[in-house]
Amino acid sequence: MDYNGVVEVSRDKNGIDEILLRNPRGASTRVSLYGGQVLSWRTDQGEELLFTSSKAIFKPPNPVRGGIPICFPQFGNRGALEHHGFARKKVWIIDDNPPPLQPNDSNGKSYVDLLLKPSEDDLKLWPHSFEFRLRVAITAEGNLAMVSRIRNINCKPFSFSIAYHTYFSISDINEVRVEGLETLDYLDNLCERERFTEQGDALTFESEVDRVYLSSSDVIAVFDHQRKRTFQIRKEGLPDVGKNSLFHSQPTSSFLFFLPSENFNHHSPPLKFQTPATVRS
Repeated sequence: MDYNGVVEVSRDKNGIDEILLRNPRGASTRVSLYGGQVLSWRTDQGEELLFTSSKAIFKPPNPVRGGIPICFPQFGNRGALEHHGFARKKVWIIDDNPPPLQPNDSNGKSYVDLLLKPSEDDLKLWPHSFEFRLRVAITAEGNLAMVSRIRNINCKPFSFSIAYHTYFSISDINEVRVEGLETLDYLDNLCERERFTEQGDALTFESEVDRVYLSSSDVIAVFDHQRKRTFQIRKEGLPDVGKNSLFHSQPTSSFLFFLPSENFNHHSPPLKFQTPATVRS
């Protein structure tokens, strides 16, 4: 853990550790060891940028509905494992001696490194030995950064899917616009995964949307006009992006969620491997 900012460790009501990261300006993020899940991301003014359901259950073995669940080693139901895989329902540990990342990655950040290894029960369901390292950081500018590293510690290659299933807090679904998806092909999950091409200059929401955009750009912007806020997502190493919104009859939508990437810039969605990645030892 990096102490350039403020790092606090506490326990929730179920006895599971939570880590609070805060930069010198007061922006913060809160991470639970249950699922390695980011639960909160606040600006230096205390404004919450992530949504968590009022009905969320913070007790194993229930997944937490909100924040940024980690979907691994499977996304959705496209495989033999449970929905979205098992990583989001496991207790991770703090990795006190992680292998180094790229040079200067830690500069100016308050961060924590987490580690997940498979249990014997996990190996019975999915017989692949791995180490999943996750770094969560809050930068000096208040941006949220997440870096995942998956290592094969066996001699047998395996394939996996991963997603950051991010729930962003928004004002009104009718006031949201997404840019950066123009001319991309996508699979529409509401039309039995039929393939289409995005025709609009920006994606807006007039009804429910559940799509996977293929080979997306490295920068996507989500505009919330009512709150005058822009979420900018920058990704590396993840090819596709998924969009999923719940559309309410009420003019104010309680949330919009995405399935995203690596770096969230709050100057202001999502990402998964549509084609499973393969790692070798």
